[in-house]
Amino acid sequence: MRCPFCGHEDTQVKDSRPHEDGAAIRRRRICASCGQRFTTIERIQLRDLIVVKADGRRVPFERDKLARSVRIALRKRPVDEERIERIVNGLVRHLEAAGEPDIPSADIGRRVMETLREIDSVAYIRFASVHWDFRETKDFAAILETISTSVAADTAPKDGDQAPVADK
Repeated sequence: MRCPFCGHEDTQVKDSRPHEDGAAIRRRRICASCGQRFTTIERIQLRDLIVVKADGRRVPFERDKLARSVRIALRKRPVDEERIERIVNGLVRHLEAAGEPDIPSADIGRRVMETLREIDSVAYIRFASVHWDFRETKDFAAILETISTSVAADTAPKDGDQAPVADK
């Protein structure tokens, strides 16, 4: 692996440990040329995924973008970083195991919402507000009503392509 400090090709692994519940390996490395130390994380990638955007564009799937979105939704919520990594790993494994290399962005968003709904209702609402592009407070009120109704009935509503929108 190339040294990020000096660009030298020869680096040595000094320590390897399982990371993220065994879904990755964390390696401490040292450059043979400049002596700088750095860390790499290796993850299994079953296949290259392509995200199909709503406008039809096709872009490579970015795990880091998914992780960033989940972290933003869970910001200041009682969920630690280790659990967030497990959530993201589970989402990625689900997408890779689906068998299709092309995945509509709406399907990814739906899967993230299903996962967040089980973990934290505030994070679910935060993510849904971006995914469904809420424009008014009525949109938030409608989803809160849906959540309250489902909790009262002890059943989860089916997530469709449309957000629950308040009558206008």
